Amino acid sequence: MTNPAHTNRLAKEFSPYLLQHQHNPVDWYPWGAEAFDKAKREDKLVFLSVGYATCHWCHVMEHESFESEEIAALLNKDYVAIKVDREERPDIDNVYMQVVQAFTSGHGGWPMSVFLAPDQRPVFAATYLPPANRFGRPGFGHVLSELARLWKSDRDNLLKSATEVTTWLNERGAPQGRAELGKAHINVFARQLESIFDSDRGGFGNAPKFPRPHSLSLLLRHYRDHKEPQVLGMVEKTLECMDRGGMNDQIGGGFHRYSTDENWLLPHFEKMLYDQALMTNAYLEAWQVTGKPQYAATVRNICDYVLRDLRDEKGGFHSAEDADSEGVEGKFYVWSMAELKQVLGADAALFAEVYGCGEKGNFHDEATHKQSGENILHLPAQLEVLAFKNNMREEELSAKLRPLREKLLAVRSKRVRPLLDDKVLADWNGLMIGAIARTGAALNEARYLKAAQEAADFILTTMQKDARLLHRYRKGNAGILGYLEDYTFLANGLIDLYQCDFNARWLSEAQRLCREAVRLFRVEKENLFHTQGSDDPERLIAPSRVTYDGAIPSGNAAAALALVRIGRLCQDEKLVEIAKATLDAYSTEIESRPEAYPYALMALDWLVNPTQEIVVAGKRAESKSLLDVLARKFLPRAVVALHEPGDAEIEKLIPAIKAQVEVGGEAAAYVCTNFACRAPVTEAAALERAL
Repeated sequence: MTNPAHTNRLAKEFSPYLLQHQHNPVDWYPWGAEAFDKAKREDKLVFLSVGYATCHWCHVMEHESFESEEIAALLNKDYVAIKVDREERPDIDNVYMQVVQAFTSGHGGWPMSVFLAPDQRPVFAATYLPPANRFGRPGFGHVLSELARLWKSDRDNLLKSATEVTTWLNERGAPQGRAELGKAHINVFARQLESIFDSDRGGFGNAPKFPRPHSLSLLLRHYRDHKEPQVLGMVEKTLECMDRGGMNDQIGGGFHRYSTDENWLLPHFEKMLYDQALMTNAYLEAWQVTGKPQYAATVRNICDYVLRDLRDEKGGFHSAEDADSEGVEGKFYVWSMAELKQVLGADAALFAEVYGCGEKGNFHDEATHKQSGENILHLPAQLEVLAFKNNMREEELSAKLRPLREKLLAVRSKRVRPLLDDKVLADWNGLMIGAIARTGAALNEARYLKAAQEAADFILTTMQKDARLLHRYRKGNAGILGYLEDYTFLANGLIDLYQCDFNARWLSEAQRLCREAVRLFRVEKENLFHTQGSDDPERLIAPSRVTYDGAIPSGNAAAALALVRIGRLCQDEKLVEIAKATLDAYSTEIESRPEAYPYALMALDWLVNPTQEIVVAGKRAESKSLLDVLARKFLPRAVVALHEPGDAEIEKLIPAIKAQVEVGGEAAAYVCTNFACRAPVTEAAALERAL
């Protein structure tokens, strides 16, 4: 922007989302004492706006309201306006999202619009507000005028309500009794998902459809134990329909956020790093269970997208890509028939048939439902069916389509790209490190494992200060004290990475992060973990406790999973007991709605079912055939260690490993169940049978 008419304080921030608003006429402040001191000094309400860089409706509200001189004048006159990136400050987002849901009968979302007294207590909350009254929603201008009037004329009632909401916030999420959790709750989870399963189109419930891949991962664990074919059927149907749908970027790889329709065709087009990580896990595990090559192909497509488009030059992974480009959602991804003919020539008709494209288009405006003439690429029929229809073998058709997709990708790469949110977040990187490491080991793809190693090294060397993990890195600047999720997601990712390359550094760091998570985030009287660390000098109006497993697993569930895994691997029962106590603390919530807690139930699975402790003893090169077996197998409740002769570091981390050594000079695998070990085996085939 040349010579902008306005520049506000957000110009000094690092968040791409905050920088998007640096030239608004609104006199924005970042969250901090300066803004609240001004509100107290000038006796004004605070307007808190929370969103993120790739949020479509955040862009809409900015264009309609925050770029409006008229609305900016109302805000600047009667309010102190604060802008927060929810991805940088999940603690603030968690606390005030509960307020939004309370004010909107459970309908939370972004942009989040919260009005606060100068002491941070909430007086009113909403999500997107149109500039004027419409769609049954009050207009933003009207809300600003009315709340400013009430602040002057009826302040006591506003503050009374604020006090009640704040009291409720402090009580909400605290432990509420205890239920006895067990295997039955995982079974109930499976039955609940069966009851809402869409047998025609895959997924659960009606539109909009969210992928929630950790639910699929839990179903795969249930299937492994109970061999219920309908459970595997639900997983496979959902994975196949998502894979063939418009939610999957058919030429560029990677998955969009969610589907607005029940057919997985019309997505919200933003791409989030955490979705790529969780989807990678689900498809990889489905491949391990079934051996079907299409799942491995999807995993490779996701990982290739991440390495191509989301990798920071320093080795970490960027956060997201926007849904919009040139001010239009999805424009970067869709194709008219004229474009397809221009790029693909005589092959356009076949390509259009395979990928469900037509002259009228299948991409419509979500609000008006008007056809745009543009097409979202998807696979309406199985490739083998289309191949038969065109007198081709499936392999022949697949080979013909590959260069056509590459042509379109080359043309698309020259379009105006959606905004890249290039901040690196420790928690989301932890998810991706684990997923891409497991993929590299399972599919024997060294480049994926190398990327995981480089990302882990980057986080541990650049995003720490005085051994304290930091949350965000961008363009040379690392900052913001790490949150619970940073510690627990990264710990789980490093455990995965260790079990793929067996570098003891990762295991040592994972153990340290777990112990630090207990020290910094666990409130002993509650047996729960809070989002903010006890060393964080800033206190919010209520503690941020997250237990619900939404699009991203909760920090408490991730803590329980990391603690039980590191406890089993390093034989530290104290950490396992803390994991159990954590789940017990919100066991009544889990019992009442198991379907809302799949990641917590994955941790519970470790506590109530037999676990496997596997040690391969021998030099790395001689152990490769045994390690390859372990990498390919679906072993959801196993910990794996490599004991090379004379490896003092791993012997320090796992003292009992000293007794597990080579057999007759050959590498040997020790398979133990709940620490009761079978005789060691030295052949890969024998290890397959033992597992």
